[in-house]
Amino acid sequence: MIVALIDGYTDEPAGLGVPPYLGIYPRYAYGAVKKARNDARVFYLTIDDLRATFEGERGVATKNKTPNFPETRRILEKADVLVYMGGLHTPGKYLSAVPSQVEEVAGFLKPFGGVKILGGPAFMGSAHEGGTRISSRELALAGAVFDHIVYGDLEAFLYDFLRDPGRADPFRFRTYDELRDYAVLGAEVVRQFPDYPDFVIVEIESQRGCPKAMGIGGCSFCTEPVRYRTVEDRPIGDIVAEVKALYDLGVRHFRVGRQSCIFSYMARPNGRVPVPNPEAIEKLFRGIRSVAPDVKTLHVDNANPAVIANYPEESVRIAKALMRYGTPGNVVAFGLESADPKVARLNNLNATAEETYEAVRILNEVGGKRGPNGMPWLLPGINIIFGLPGETKKSYELTFGFLKRILDDGLMVRRINIRQVVVFPGTPLWHLRKRVKTEKHRKLIQHYRYKIRHGIDLPMLRRVVPAGTILRDVRAEVFDKGLTYGRQMGSYPLIVGIPKEVELNRFYDVLIVDHGFRSITGIPVPVNVNTESPRVLQYLPGIGKRNVVRILSKRPFRGKDEFFDLVGEEKRKSLDGIITL
Repeated sequence: MIVALIDGYTDEPAGLGVPPYLGIYPRYAYGAVKKARNDARVFYLTIDDLRATFEGERGVATKNKTPNFPETRRILEKADVLVYMGGLHTPGKYLSAVPSQVEEVAGFLKPFGGVKILGGPAFMGSAHEGGTRISSRELALAGAVFDHIVYGDLEAFLYDFLRDPGRADPFRFRTYDELRDYAVLGAEVVRQFPDYPDFVIVEIESQRGCPKAMGIGGCSFCTEPVRYRTVEDRPIGDIVAEVKALYDLGVRHFRVGRQSCIFSYMARPNGRVPVPNPEAIEKLFRGIRSVAPDVKTLHVDNANPAVIANYPEESVRIAKALMRYGTPGNVVAFGLESADPKVARLNNLNATAEETYEAVRILNEVGGKRGPNGMPWLLPGINIIFGLPGETKKSYELTFGFLKRILDDGLMVRRINIRQVVVFPGTPLWHLRKRVKTEKHRKLIQHYRYKIRHGIDLPMLRRVVPAGTILRDVRAEVFDKGLTYGRQMGSYPLIVGIPKEVELNRFYDVLIVDHGFRSITGIPVPVNVNTESPRVLQYLPGIGKRNVVRILSKRPFRGKDEFFDLVGEEKRKSLDGIITL
């Protein structure tokens, strides 16, 4: 039997599977197939493999991707089962990968035989962009092209289907006991990931469902409580076993990000705000480091700021554990969404503005120190959603004022993620969809997005990574219009624009020399002043265009003393460690 797993990439409230992240769906699906049919040949393909193949055959250029025409087509032609995993519920901006929509992949797969199965969050549709509703055409097309649409867990359906097709239930959810083998067996698929082994970061599941939703219901827009009606904490031993399997295969970058709130892992239910369990979280991350001692990235993702604000002592212990066993540059994303209490009540949001401010302050106090990779150890991020029911012009003013308070008080936030709300079937917002304000407030949204980017993001970025900071191990990913774009491995890494073409898929140490609104400019160090281009030389601290002309006229320099005689001895302190000859 031949099974083709097609990864269209996923982005959900509690999980990311867009390269360089390898999400849970391909790994669990691979493991389920192997457990059901150990003799099966399982091929992992990405949507980019399909694009490169079929667009290339039509003469369409596929940017930054290497076509693999005969192998991809041959696999799809011979596959007995074709499994597509995709779905965007929280659309974002991606550097070197573009997630797929059902319409796109359906067009690619329609000509091929074999049983076609759709899984992952795509069964609810995919967000094309913020402020859009899911099209009925997309869902109808899925039903026309795919033989089975899985509404439960894809891995549970695949295991049952390969054992006895007639008894497979597309609505069945697996237990964590059942997942244990799938996760460990599925680790093997990482070998087929295009960026394996150096440039893959694996998303690890620790919990499913939303603890707050179990107490008082979920946020109006969120799909997590729709898919998972209860909260389950994955056993520590199972998580550690999966990390060990991946680590033994050469994976060195991990994010325990598949959860709604890492601070609520194994927490005690308590209505709106569960009581955190620092002992369990410390045991989890200590266990991970025991089997992955030389891990290069160990980060997390979401956190409910209300938990941190209401249980500061326990949360400080958790934050310190994340720093003790994790790596710097870590970010916990806070779902504030709106600072307007009226909007918060109507949409049942996670936390108040005051709770979120207090959580920001606590994490700054504990995690604001800069680590060896150049980034602060552990900072918050803040998610904002525009267009929610109940919004008025005052709502935008309150949210901007909240962010300005954080900036004025000298606190740091690694990122401010601004999205327009997307309405999904089954969420409470579906029943309020006529009150969604994305179209009515389009100009307000544009105005405040611009205001936040210019008035908050830019000065905040200068605070988080001041000019002169050296970021270690920046991977060069994409070259475009004279710039190379790269980023560190981790949660919400900063995009660095390098003002020249450098070899891709290598790690560089980069000196930060300038700031944009959401990205930074950096130059790889050390800089060879005898051979480097004028464009890069002018970015060196204290050099500028006038000195570049002088440098070009006098080089090659025979030693550093000769160089500093030209540009000024006072520049030695800032340049000596970052230049070479």
